[in-house]
Amino acid sequence: QVQLVESGGGLVQAGGSLRLSCAASGLTFSNYAAAWFRQAPGAERQFVASMRYSGGSAYYLNSVKGRFAVSRDNAKNTLDLQMNNLKPEEPAVYYCAAGQGTDIEGPQDYDYWSQGTQVTVSS
Repeated sequence: QVQLVESGGGLVQAGGSLRLSCAASGLTFSNYAAAWFRQAPGAERQFVASMRYSGGSAYYLNSVKGRFAVSRDNAKNTLDLQMNNLKPEEPAVYYCAAGQGTDIEGPQDYDYWSQGTQVTVSS
């Protein structure tokens, strides 16, 4: 059974930082692209950041460039997201995902999803 187990969410003040971690099991993680998405209430699930199968190349939502950093460790089957300088308008449920699709920003191209973790940003 494929599982993506996510941790690290919580409450942070505006300008603060959080680090999310996603641990994968039941799949050969190195064979999958991996990504972070977020979803605010009433909004569509939104691409945040991703890395290709072997790492190295990272892709980001424009509004988080310079503040967020994605990394992966295939030996540990983990995907991390370092979030710095969080803004009050960015509270959401964050998800990690793995897939084999071609549209790196499209939720439809990811096959496996974490349960989501809440990130709350207070002013």
